Amino acid sequence: MSNRETMVQTLPHRIAPEKSMSVLRWVRSNLFSNVFNTVLTLFAIWAIWVTIPGFVRWVFLDSVWYTDDPGACRNAAGACWAVVAEKHRVMLFGTFPYEEHWRGVLAIGIIIGMSILSAFQRFWSYKLFYAWLAAFASVLVLMLGGVFGLTPTGTHQWGGLPLTLMLFVGTIVGGLPLSVLLALGRRSHLPAVKAVCIAIIEVTRGVPLITVLFMASMMFPLFMPEGVNFNKVLRAQIAMMIFFAAYGAEIVRGGLQAIPAGQYEAAEALGLTYWQKTRKIILPQALRIVIPALMNDIIRAFKNTTFISIIGLFDVLGATATSLEDPLWVRYAIEAYIFIFILYFCFCFTMSKYSQWVERYLNAGRSYT
Repeated sequence: MSNRETMVQTLPHRIAPEKSMSVLRWVRSNLFSNVFNTVLTLFAIWAIWVTIPGFVRWVFLDSVWYTDDPGACRNAAGACWAVVAEKHRVMLFGTFPYEEHWRGVLAIGIIIGMSILSAFQRFWSYKLFYAWLAAFASVLVLMLGGVFGLTPTGTHQWGGLPLTLMLFVGTIVGGLPLSVLLALGRRSHLPAVKAVCIAIIEVTRGVPLITVLFMASMMFPLFMPEGVNFNKVLRAQIAMMIFFAAYGAEIVRGGLQAIPAGQYEAAEALGLTYWQKTRKIILPQALRIVIPALMNDIIRAFKNTTFISIIGLFDVLGATATSLEDPLWVRYAIEAYIFIFILYFCFCFTMSKYSQWVERYLNAGRSYT
């Protein structure tokens, strides 16, 4: 018998791996596999046993969900969610005229509806950009009024969730193309273009967003000719757009540098122009690579809208703080801010999960659970 046959015969039989694991075996292998894991598991069970029942009682069982009298909450052992029922219109719409809140609801519906529409791959085309322009124009008409029988409403009366969503959408729609241009300009072989792009990126990244908003709101009008001025909301929008573009440009530049040199050489060998090569070959690959980092910056831009309160504009968080100036309800600020936390979490978590789906759809080479 040959050595090869002897080796084959002496190899032990291996048990095929199980396709599924029983609950008891999963618990033993994941929660009680060793002494350290056992201690951590027991500690976690104890912490849940101590905190969860009291939390459930405070949030649901002993809470007050609706009342016109704030005094009814003082004797309650749980949360006073009645503050949300009482102040939700101020929290969501700020100083927007009370009888015109339906316009704010329609504006929110249009923005969220367009966001949902944009999430479907079948609508990914240049026509979607024009659809967004039409939707944003409709939102401006609703918010400004003065036409179609709508009561005129100044931008100083805007606030709450409609203002938050408008600033966020404007920041992304305007800032994302600008970030791509800045990234391309920073890698340009033209010295003047490269210097200008580097200056914009480094100066903007070198200061906090609060400073950029302050400059746009307070300092920029001083440099304008007498009698020339821009709306405060527009100045804040441009400032946030530039701030987002400066950070996004470095993210996009990282994706551009990750593209192998062979891709550039192959495009040049095909005789493509610079813009054809960039638009059809380089940018699609670069943007696919930077989806996680870019989505992280987009989510940060959504939360950065809270900074506009320093220039006298009230987003949904600032409007909530204003609504709690009522001395009858100020002691229930925790419940109001929990509601705002849930609102922000829903938006940010949705964007995060959608970005993961886009990564898988574009086969970005990363897998997430």
